[in-house]
Amino acid sequence: MVLRIFGLSLVVTVLSLGVAFLYGGPTALALCLILGILEVSLSFDNAVINATVLEKMSEFWQKIFLTIGILIAVFGMRLVFPLAIVWVTAGLNPVEAFDLALNPPADDAAFFPDGSPSYETLLTDAHPQIAAFGGMFLAMLFLNFIFEDREIKWLSWVERPLAKAGKLDMMSVVVAGIGLVLAAEFLAHDDTRSTVLLAGLLGMILYIAVDGLGSMFHVEEQAEAASGPSELAKATGKAGFFLFLYLEVLDASFSFDGVIGAFAITADPIIIALGLGLIGAMFVRSITVYLVRRGTLNEYVYLEHGAHWAIGALALILLITVGDIHVHELVTGLIGIAFIGAAVLSSILRNRKEDDPKPAEVSEPAPVS
Repeated sequence: MVLRIFGLSLVVTVLSLGVAFLYGGPTALALCLILGILEVSLSFDNAVINATVLEKMSEFWQKIFLTIGILIAVFGMRLVFPLAIVWVTAGLNPVEAFDLALNPPADDAAFFPDGSPSYETLLTDAHPQIAAFGGMFLAMLFLNFIFEDREIKWLSWVERPLAKAGKLDMMSVVVAGIGLVLAAEFLAHDDTRSTVLLAGLLGMILYIAVDGLGSMFHVEEQAEAASGPSELAKATGKAGFFLFLYLEVLDASFSFDGVIGAFAITADPIIIALGLGLIGAMFVRSITVYLVRRGTLNEYVYLEHGAHWAIGALALILLITVGDIHVHELVTGLIGIAFIGAAVLSSILRNRKEDDPKPAEVSEPAPVS
């Protein structure tokens, strides 16, 4: 099963490294490999969350996510997205933006007579809006999880009171909105405050819309399939489509930090697409499939909790970075790994405790008459 699930990712990795070597020699090959490892290490929590959603989808929509979805992840988020930001912020056409990315001038004025910044600088300058949008989308995902009263609780000392607070209608929207206002008021620069507020608001609206539509159509289709086989309860049709959109936006939100952080390693969009996209995104999807096929989420019951707490940390980090504060990608990755690792360990201990046979009660001998 492992070879079948990860086989394609391994093949894609070898081919991507070969293309990187032909494109830029040993240096490009090394950078591509580093970016691939970076993406996988930063996105394990993404794979866990993807798996929780993928389990609810029909086999057809699972295949769509693993085929068309990978094209969107590779070419959409890792190649087109950075270029699109430059098109918008610098007023360049797509050809000029791509040429600027591939052939950065030694002096910005050599390409921009008016002294406009370079491709990498333009993309980095757009980070406040990107961080606000992605941070608020992920914050809504995290808050909706922790404010829901669940039968299984991991950090019960904090999850239990939060579940009680979640009985207040729209509590997640209230908390997320307060967080956005505070970030815009005290962390964002004066010239980016309005764009940060707008981008964060759009992130909240998109989450509510996509999640709500998916839930609505899922409930309708479950009612229609109530008398049929249990497999029909999985999301199909419109519900599957909106869950697919939800997963793509979720993947994009996770990708923002990685794409921006990749420019600390290289500004070459081809290397970024090969490393983050083809290698990293393929392995993240393979891990997602592995978690679903092996039933890992059922075996390690706290894994979903750990992933959501990692998402909450990532959302907080994104909101913090709308201003001058910079959090290194390594810190972000280590926090996510720490939550995931702690959740797995807690699940193992819980399983062992449940599997240990209870000592049999010793009955007293019956009195001799």
